[in-house]
Amino acid sequence: MLSRLREDTRAMCDRDPAATGCLEVALCYSGVHAVWGHRLAHRCWNAGFQLLARLLSQLVRFLTGVEIHPGATIGRRVTIDHGMGVVIGETAEIGDDVHMYHGVTLGGDTNEPVKRHPTLGDEVTIGANATLLGAITVGDGATVGAGSVLTDDIEAGRTVAGVPARPVDG
Repeated sequence: MLSRLREDTRAMCDRDPAATGCLEVALCYSGVHAVWGHRLAHRCWNAGFQLLARLLSQLVRFLTGVEIHPGATIGRRVTIDHGMGVVIGETAEIGDDVHMYHGVTLGGDTNEPVKRHPTLGDEVTIGANATLLGAITVGDGATVGAGSVLTDDIEAGRTVAGVPARPVDG
């Protein structure tokens, strides 16, 4: 577990040029704290303690401004930069080495109890205030521009931007 905490801290240090060191990140970065809190809530959720998991996730939301449903699946070295306002829904799946900025929403598009939130591949970057809705897939290495609204799948390595989001890389 300690190695995972170090791994998360190092990932944020590597991605944020404003970080002056890993101790600063570990103590002061709300996005890192939100991911750590989610890991604990997710364990509770999977162990059948849904109420405890929801209470913990609400405490983390209160402390960090980042709301991650305890049912969401988050990979390794996921970083949330300036996390305030990030919302990640219950059936969202996030791969490894994903970087998100403030205000990102991984939201659902139905009230039915089905897969209804986005799936992000590895090494995806989501710009500030981007909204991704529905059971869509964002391929490995893709980038979603700031302020974009995405409701369709993105192929690996593509960059999309706009409302609605469209490819901007040719």
